[in-house]
Amino acid sequence: MARWQPDAPGRLAAAALDLFEEHGYENTTVIEIAEHAGLTKSTFFRYFPDKREVLFGGGTVTGLLVEGIASAPSTAGPLDVVADALDTLGRTFFTADRREFSRRRQAVLNATTELREREALKRIDLTASMIEALDRRGVPSLTARVAAQLGALVWEIAYDQWIDTGSPDNTDDFGTLARRALADVRATGALR
Repeated sequence: MARWQPDAPGRLAAAALDLFEEHGYENTTVIEIAEHAGLTKSTFFRYFPDKREVLFGGGTVTGLLVEGIASAPSTAGPLDVVADALDTLGRTFFTADRREFSRRRQAVLNATTELREREALKRIDLTASMIEALDRRGVPSLTARVAAQLGALVWEIAYDQWIDTGSPDNTDDFGTLARRALADVRATGALR
C-alpha cells in the first residue's frame, strides 16, 4: 500500500487486527503493524500511543455518546437521553460495514488478558463520561449515575448481540438492539 493513501488510523487498526489474529497480540510489534499497513512507525505513533490503543478507537465512542447526550431533546428523561445517544452511536459508528471488524476485534480482546483489562477501563471511562454529560444537562447526580450505569449495561448487551454471528438478532442494526435491550432493562427494573 502506498504511504499517501488516506485513513492511516483505519489502515493501522486493520493491520493490527490481522496481525493480532495471525501471530497473537503479544507477538506483534508496532513496527510490524506499521509495515503491514504500508506506513512508518512514526505514523503509527502520530495516531496511537501504543499497540494496545490501536483497537480502542481513540475515544471516538465516548465522544459520540457525549455528543448524543448533549443533543438529545431537552424534554427527554435520563434513560431516553442515553437511548438517543446509543442511537447516534449506532448510526455513526456501529454501522453494518464495521460489524465484521468489531466481531474480530472482540475475539482478539477476549483472547488477551491485557486487552480485556483495557476494555474494562475504557467502559468505566465511558460510563463516567456519560455521567458528566448527564450532569451538564442538569440531571441530578444519583439519577445521572444510575442512567449512565444502565446505559453502559444496555450498550454491552446490544454490542454483544450485534457482533454475535450466531444470534438470530444479528441482522438488526445496533440502535434497534440497544432499544430492545433498554426495554428489557426497564422491564427487569419493574420486577418486584
